[in-house]
Amino acid sequence: MPKIIPVAVFDCIVFGATGDLTLRKLLPALYYRFRDGQVPPEARIIGAARSRLTDEDFRGRAEKALQQHVEARDLDDATKARFLQTLHYISIDASAADADWQPFHDLLDPNRVRVFYFATSPDLYGPVCQALGSNGLVTEQSRVVLEKPIGHDLESALAIIEAVGKVFTEAQTFRIDHYLGKETVQNLLALRFANTIFERLWSSDVIDHVQITVAETVGLEGRAGYYDHSGALRDMLQNHMLQLMCLIAMEPPVSLAADRVRDEKLKVLRALRPMQPHEVPVLTVRGQYTQGAIDGKPVPGYLQDLGGNEPSRTESFVALKAEICSWRWANVPFYLRTGKRLPAKTSEIVIQFKELPFSIFPPESAEWQPNRLIIRLQPEEGMRLGMMTKDPGPGGLRLSPTGLDIRFEKTFGQRFPDAYERLLMDTVRGDPTLFMRRDEVEAAWTWVEPILEGWASRPDHPRPYPAGSWGPTAAIALIERDGRTWHEGME
Repeated sequence: MPKIIPVAVFDCIVFGATGDLTLRKLLPALYYRFRDGQVPPEARIIGAARSRLTDEDFRGRAEKALQQHVEARDLDDATKARFLQTLHYISIDASAADADWQPFHDLLDPNRVRVFYFATSPDLYGPVCQALGSNGLVTEQSRVVLEKPIGHDLESALAIIEAVGKVFTEAQTFRIDHYLGKETVQNLLALRFANTIFERLWSSDVIDHVQITVAETVGLEGRAGYYDHSGALRDMLQNHMLQLMCLIAMEPPVSLAADRVRDEKLKVLRALRPMQPHEVPVLTVRGQYTQGAIDGKPVPGYLQDLGGNEPSRTESFVALKAEICSWRWANVPFYLRTGKRLPAKTSEIVIQFKELPFSIFPPESAEWQPNRLIIRLQPEEGMRLGMMTKDPGPGGLRLSPTGLDIRFEKTFGQRFPDAYERLLMDTVRGDPTLFMRRDEVEAAWTWVEPILEGWASRPDHPRPYPAGSWGPTAAIALIERDGRTWHEGME
């Protein structure tokens, strides 16, 4: 097991400390890093929210969250007690003009790294940054962490970027996308650039198409207010899925320096062919789930999850076909789909290689399947290379599709850190490699915005699909009219 190097002593201030993200993801992630010796015992985690709580109240909530979201075998009572002592709480309405910021001055150490984590609505990013700056709380060793989405369109994204940029430099700004912290996602760099076998094959000469799927079985899950103003395109595709596509399609960077990697990702975003208004209905499909069944249990439809039956034009599913205008990817389509209330919770990338140009084997010797590389991000991180092999034994030559499997946790025999664990520590170190630069955010919105405008200009509503299905039938037609089909399952 690699040696874990502690980070510098730091103060982490989490705005929105009583919310779901903090309790479900951030505190468990910080606990694991504390347990493994990466978070110094002198570090402080300071929750900030409007609720009137004491330190002990906040620690009580945190303890319940740890019991719920940390594996029981990992929750050591003595370690938990020491971790809880690093937690503090300040009650504040950070957006209020008359907010009292003195408790932060009293608690924070000016010589420590300061991480301001915004687990809040994006419309608070600018005002809270302005308040931090005007109250003298931003030091040279400060960083700010912004959760997605950055805005709801290009104009609002630019407004947030400008407002935050007046207080924090670009080097101090960390726009987090937890998908980029997943072990499998980072392994894409190793897969492509540490193995000549794959890099030589990584082009339109050999690859037929690429699929990226992010499927969820859950519905709105208490996020109705946010989600109905966002939808699947803004919530998942504009950030997570485009970032995955960038890592798949980028050219080799000259080094692993943060800006060299991000330069290559930006080139991919800028090489995406813009959709013309008349192409949007042909190249995209949006859907909205109706009542159905997940794992044999009935679940309500989208409108029922909203709490009423008023019509909504918000999509809970989107599928689209994208093209990258570059030498490497000419004529290689990228099919992206994401949705809620789908049959399985899975995130995967499928690299589909071309069929054999000529086969020396008789047609009846096998059910032919072209080679396929499946990269799974969840639920079980790993990779599988599908290939044809001979069936063992005498009696003639028979071929069958088989797979070479790498399941990371089983292969390496250890727990893999959650994405937030890695990204939080990268923030403390000041390493921005796995975070989005402002020009990446701008380029992603620039490509997505014509799709949103195309949808808004049409009177039709999202296509209905039953919960527990793989989305509207039009999503199947989107790929099958090209003579291809969606991949379902690790095989």
